[in-house]
Amino acid sequence: MSSYKEFVEERDKIDYYIQNGYTIKGVTENLSGAFLLLESKDGEKQETLHILTADARKYFSSVLLQQKRGNAPV
Repeated sequence: MSSYKEFVEERDKIDYYIQNGYTIKGVTENLSGAFLLLESKDGEKQETLHILTADARKYFSSVLLQQKRGNAPV
């Protein structure tokens, strides 16, 4: 699979959770990539995404900054 396709798949996963009311609550980075901890609005559900591509890590960084500023991405 091309790196662009991998990025698109990871971006779409992030977008899916954000559009369904999840927020990024934590990020753990290591040599295996980044692990995003996402939490639902009500705090009852948590999901973890494993992000491998550098472009997807840049993407979730911008989403996280938007959340911190109070501008939730659409």
